[in-house]
Amino acid sequence: MSSRKITIEDIAQKANVSISTVSRVLRKSSGVAADKREAVLQAVTALDYRPNIFAQGLASGQSMTIGVITQNFGSPFYDGILQGILLGLEKSDYSPLFADGRWNENIEQHALQTFVDRRVDGLIFVGGQLPEADMVAVAHKTPLILVGRTIASLAENCIHIDNFQASYEMTRYLLEMGHRHIAHITAQMHYQNTVSDVAQRYAGYVQALADAGITLDPQLVVEGNMLQQSGALAVEMLLMQKRPFTAIFAANDQMAFGARLALYRRGIRVPDDVSLVGFDDEMTAAYTIPPLTTVRQPSVEMGRAAAVAIMGLMDGQPVSQQIFSSQLIVRESVLRLR
Repeated sequence: MSSRKITIEDIAQKANVSISTVSRVLRKSSGVAADKREAVLQAVTALDYRPNIFAQGLASGQSMTIGVITQNFGSPFYDGILQGILLGLEKSDYSPLFADGRWNENIEQHALQTFVDRRVDGLIFVGGQLPEADMVAVAHKTPLILVGRTIASLAENCIHIDNFQASYEMTRYLLEMGHRHIAHITAQMHYQNTVSDVAQRYAGYVQALADAGITLDPQLVVEGNMLQQSGALAVEMLLMQKRPFTAIFAANDQMAFGARLALYRRGIRVPDDVSLVGFDDEMTAAYTIPPLTTVRQPSVEMGRAAAVAIMGLMDGQPVSQQIFSSQLIVRESVLRLR
């Protein structure tokens, strides 16, 4: 079997039409007679023709690709967003290219430059730490959608939930369950003057305490990095502070899982001794011991919305900020104190 690549000249010869007719059919242009279009399509199938996407991109000025920079491949929350992006693009002519920023500004910058060099037609950022100025500069050159992050100067390009309100409601739930000494495991809250979703969750926690007449105890706030091991380390730091607490609110489920392990190793029972809650409602949250109370984010729906938004933006259509609803998921990891 010959390994020679099939060309549009081969298709034209087999379909008995001109090369320009084949080109118009492949570009899905109008003005081609139905019988000739059908002959070309049959020839394409018979010859198993695969178009040279790179060459088409050079000719059209489009790469037909969308760069997606996410965080933490393997994280159920971020992978849910990626699944939504794939679902949103599956009936389009665009293909996504993925890179993992790993919550590292230098890695994100390298991934961004790689996508720019490949001349992607659009960019979707999921989370991330690149400064606002960099994001604005990108948006001036390439259609850009942000998921799970809010930048005031690009508000219409952002898809997210109301992290402040979700965190406020979670803290209020703990207060209503009788808890007054509530520890919080947070993460890096500011990226080059940009307020992160984690900072908004911290603000909701602080406001709920204030509305309940409780003064924030800084020693009950520990910074992690959104990964499981940092949740375990955060519990050790809280115990070293020797400040009393009856509940822990972790800013994401990953850190809550780590906190659960550290409490177990210390012989501290959940929820009998310390209540524990998270954020994101990862798939495994319902299967921990005990099942974790958390905040559900519609990750797949947010990813699908991002795909639809970026395609609209590339077509010159206006976009508007999309704020999705979250949901408090009550399970068995919180004990009522009164």
